[in-house]
Amino acid sequence: MVLFLAACASSTTMVKSAAPAAAKPNEATVVFMRSSFVGSAIAASVFDVSQPGTRFVGVVDNGMKLAYVVSPGDHTFMVVSESADFMKATLLPGRTYYALITPRMGAWKARFSFRPLRQPDLAGVDFADWDKNTHWVETGAEAVAWASRNAADVEKKRATYWPEWSSKDIEQRNSQTLNAADGR
Repeated sequence: MVLFLAACASSTTMVKSAAPAAAKPNEATVVFMRSSFVGSAIAASVFDVSQPGTRFVGVVDNGMKLAYVVSPGDHTFMVVSESADFMKATLLPGRTYYALITPRMGAWKARFSFRPLRQPDLAGVDFADWDKNTHWVETGAEAVAWASRNAADVEKKRATYWPEWSSKDIEQRNSQTLNAADGR
């Protein structure tokens, strides 16, 4: 039951916001988007696991998008629900990158993965639809408190699922990597 509750952060933990400013010349922005009816009742929690510590980014429910500003360079992100999955990213300064959080069926509920969006995706009809049908959110105090209460479960999932992700073949890992050229 604890695992179930830990993975099901409520959408009330996030705060609606205005569109963020464009990425500054010395920063990169990653926009995490979610627009799929499948698994829409389950929350997906996003973390920056680029360092030894785990940094909470936010909860992305269906119909939401969340901008995360970071320093340029190499990063690793984790999405948590029933399990955890990862995405590598090489980010250039002054650019904005996009990643869809996509559902897949798990044992008890939906699990999530990242789908990095490439330049052709950003010019497509699907992206325009996802962008139009999602609203901006930011991480509020309630979300931070939720992440703090569930930190042990999140760390356990990171430790359990990182070796699995790392053992994927190179093509599969590359398909879950945001490349420097993917930003705009």
